[in-house]
Amino acid sequence: MTNAPLISMLVIGLGLAFVFGTLAHRLKLSPIAGYLMAGVAVGPFTPGFIGDSSIAQQLADVGVILLMFGVGLHFSLKDLLSLKKAVIPSVFGQVAVSASLGAAAAWLFGLGIGAAIVFGMCLSVASTVVLLRTMQNRRLLDTERGRLAIGWLIVQDFITVLALVLIPVLAEWLKAQDSGAAFDAGRLVQTLAVTFGTLIAFVVFMMVVGRRTIPAILHYVAHSGSRELFRLAVLSVALGVAFLAAELFGVSFALGAFFAGMILSESQLSARAAEESLPLRDAFAVLFFVSIGMLFNPLVLVNDTLALAVSVAIVIVVNGAVAYSLTRLSGYSVETALVMAVGLAQIGEFSFILADLGIGLGLLTERGRDLILGTSILTILANPFLVALATRIHPAHPAGEPVEPDTPPELHPTALSHHAILVGYGRVGSLIGRALKDRHERFLVIEDADRLVLSLREARIEVIPGNAVDPHVLEAANIKEARLLLIAIPNGFEAGQIVQQSRARNPQLHIIARAHSNDEVEYLLRLSADDVIMGEREIARGMIEQAYGQADAAPRAASPALAGSAPPP
Repeated sequence: MTNAPLISMLVIGLGLAFVFGTLAHRLKLSPIAGYLMAGVAVGPFTPGFIGDSSIAQQLADVGVILLMFGVGLHFSLKDLLSLKKAVIPSVFGQVAVSASLGAAAAWLFGLGIGAAIVFGMCLSVASTVVLLRTMQNRRLLDTERGRLAIGWLIVQDFITVLALVLIPVLAEWLKAQDSGAAFDAGRLVQTLAVTFGTLIAFVVFMMVVGRRTIPAILHYVAHSGSRELFRLAVLSVALGVAFLAAELFGVSFALGAFFAGMILSESQLSARAAEESLPLRDAFAVLFFVSIGMLFNPLVLVNDTLALAVSVAIVIVVNGAVAYSLTRLSGYSVETALVMAVGLAQIGEFSFILADLGIGLGLLTERGRDLILGTSILTILANPFLVALATRIHPAHPAGEPVEPDTPPELHPTALSHHAILVGYGRVGSLIGRALKDRHERFLVIEDADRLVLSLREARIEVIPGNAVDPHVLEAANIKEARLLLIAIPNGFEAGQIVQQSRARNPQLHIIARAHSNDEVEYLLRLSADDVIMGEREIARGMIEQAYGQADAAPRAASPALAGSAPPP
């Protein structure tokens, strides 16, 4: 396979990631653990195919850029400032305590000062992907606990960004401390001044130029009506800003991509940009985790058991205990503190980014990296079991403590019956909802975007927050007693799952779904949707009606997208 190393790496890396990720999902584990194990399988420390590490590293760099771009898209100063004032110091306190203990442990393991600092930072920041997945699985994102978790992650992301700036500046001084060599303090001050001056110049450039040009470019492309060009524009912005930031300002790819996403997050197109870039972000994120797994030497489990056990204990016990204590001191309930404790008891992608930076600067050794990777894999594997344990505890509320609702909003059942259910309130769904409201129909909306949920509540339209694929959400919408289901989401595969579950619960339900192709039409009809509407056919029908009148338009039953017939050959 040496003739096509890039294709080999993509095919085998993604293929094994799919296999191990599926297995992890079946075992109720995070798919990230499966992706990491796929990397171990194609790494140099296991027999069989060995992936090209240089190509894997470049693919990982693209994954880092898109990951940090996604973080920037969801970074909201408004959400951060809406948290209790005590939360921000709490996050800084948790990171400081965990990083200090991690650094002390690394120093006892025999690592140098610079390596110990990087090691401690890696053990102090949780994986955004794992924590958000935990919140989603427990349907807590729309609760006070979910908002606290998101805010905690935002502050940790901010701390990670600061570390990405400061560690390269302090690298020479830290290496001098390890070797005992003399170091010119004036040189350190000069380096700090140059670095922060360059960073300020980059921030000013992004706030003045980027803030105007990036949204303007995307708005222009959006008005062209081409989804393909819009998707290409989003990716060009993410990759282009990251590359220019590194070439012109000496800023890391990760930091440049983060700022690109943060600038775009202020635009009305941020939600669409996140949606359009998600498939590629997911694909390269998988390759990022695979490339990280390739670096892991499984022998560390045997050769460095004590150090690995201490590292895992710091992440699970120390991170969890500190998060629990500080959350309680901030005035939150025991249940919320417990959720935060188990949610933060793992490390992931940001630890890998920091470890890779430490290796590149010559601060962190391969042994330190192996311990970080081993700690990540073990804590991600343990996290679902910790969450299950915390769920069974159900501690009682102390006297006088305000009780937070244990049941998230999506589990509150509707009082409606013989009603219509509208799934999705985007561009199509909002038009349908307006028509239903004008007709004074009894209906509710199922929507998982927080922004749309808030706007629906402000408009006094009943909404069930969540994904309609979730059986609990369908039950809360009283699918068994509904008369009409309108599926307005653009994802045909997800729509098919909704059709299948809804039909099983209510055989008499009239189901109308949306499709983008004949294949989707056939798929949804096969799953027992009553009618499937394909946009292109409706546009053609409308144009014919406008040009020649209703009588000359194609009969409705002739179109498989408009009725339950089979698609034409």
